[in-house]
Amino acid sequence: MICGFSSKPGEMYACVVAREFAAQAMLRLRSELRGRAVAVMEGEPPTEVVCAVNGRARGMGVVRGMTRVEVETFGEVVPLARAAKEEASARAALLECAGSFSPRVEECGGGGEFVCAIDIAGTERLLGPPGMVARSLVRRVGELGVAASVAVSGNFWAAVCAARGSGAGAVVIDAGPEAEALSGLPIGVLAMEEGHAEVFSLWGIRTLGELAALPERELVARLGQEGRRLRAMARGEAAHLFVPVEAESRLEERMELETPVELMESLLFGIGAMLEQLVVRASARVLALASVTVAMGLEGGGTHERTVRLAVASNDRAMWIKLVHLDLEAHPPGAAVVEVELRAEAGSTSKVQLGLFSPQVPEAGRLDVTLARIRAIVGEEGVGRAVLEDTHRVEGFRMEGFSVLGALSRVKRRERVDGGFAAMRQMRPAERIAVRVEGRRPGGFAFRERRYAVERAYGPWVSGGDWWNPTLWGREEWDLVARAEEGGLLCCCVEREELGWRMAGIYD
Repeated sequence: MICGFSSKPGEMYACVVAREFAAQAMLRLRSELRGRAVAVMEGEPPTEVVCAVNGRARGMGVVRGMTRVEVETFGEVVPLARAAKEEASARAALLECAGSFSPRVEECGGGGEFVCAIDIAGTERLLGPPGMVARSLVRRVGELGVAASVAVSGNFWAAVCAARGSGAGAVVIDAGPEAEALSGLPIGVLAMEEGHAEVFSLWGIRTLGELAALPERELVARLGQEGRRLRAMARGEAAHLFVPVEAESRLEERMELETPVELMESLLFGIGAMLEQLVVRASARVLALASVTVAMGLEGGGTHERTVRLAVASNDRAMWIKLVHLDLEAHPPGAAVVEVELRAEAGSTSKVQLGLFSPQVPEAGRLDVTLARIRAIVGEEGVGRAVLEDTHRVEGFRMEGFSVLGALSRVKRRERVDGGFAAMRQMRPAERIAVRVEGRRPGGFAFRERRYAVERAYGPWVSGGDWWNPTLWGREEWDLVARAEEGGLLCCCVEREELGWRMAGIYD
């Protein structure tokens, strides 16, 4: 329901209320249970009691305070142990969502519900009128897997009471007659002590309108200044000192498993739900996931952590699941998993636009999946691009991960000299050969059951290094043009070290 609103400069607040927050925090990552009756239990067995229920369980008659034995009599109700870490993750996600509308956010929840108020004064040009802001908040919170009610008012407590008293949806209270808009709400929407609620119940006060109609002087005489504050809240006139929270914006999701999980398929099902939430949160900030770290708590107290990085940041959930699957297959946890935490780093969503006649290149997502499959075969150190090191040592290079630049860089092309280039096929590892030395130069050698006579020899080129390390090395290199006994010509590179002669490469 959206009431008419007359624009007025001054204060303006949007309040978000998520009821039965413990149950909603559990179900947002367990889509398979959203259609079933669920009761969240807290406490130590066998004295566990219900602390939160979803709508289906409430319709069956399950209420807070019931024991596990009483819950099990319903048969179809699924009991879940309360997970404080999952509630903290859901709370952080909601505060992050609220912070995207305004930097001034105050959390004022309690009693098993999440409540936060957002100062949206002066955001009309950026976010639109209050009705649009309320609908956007409902939609954005719903994308996080949480059902919430949103109310907008020029009075802080009027917005809080209206959000607590309305169903899921958006409500906007007109500036001025807040008391009339709040009059039909139950008195339980006020944040008051249990003793005051009992007094109002004995007086027969059931709604905010009935409380607002009480004479102020007589109410103060009986309940003190707290009674005056409650009456002002019921009339939508109570003042409030806004105290914003400083919420950290971190892309993290946690899930505590009911039983230890060993099957990879079951584990990936939960990881997929967590990745979906991370993608939604990153997309809301116009970002993409650049890396995802999967930290698993193992049965017995151990931990197992893996990090997956992309060449180009992406929000493709299916691709992320495939990459995590391939990585966990290559590096499985050593025991059953009892807890999963996902931490993501965000990156820009910039893209590279090629020319109209440029050759086609593979998609970045396919490239990452292909690289992950290759790593599973050859290992982590065998995939990447070769980078030469500042040394003359043989195979003096290291492997670095692939990176995709945000724009095409112009590289000055080298002009080819007339005659072209000779390509050498390097022998890895180098093969040992028998060499006949004539006048300090190779005169002939035997290679792969053939004998060769050297016609021309170029060299030697002597190199060495790392004299300051135990890995001291030195080598003598020759380029040879040799002919076999049957007439075949061979152009090759041979080297001599302390252990003898070896064939280093063959020129094509």
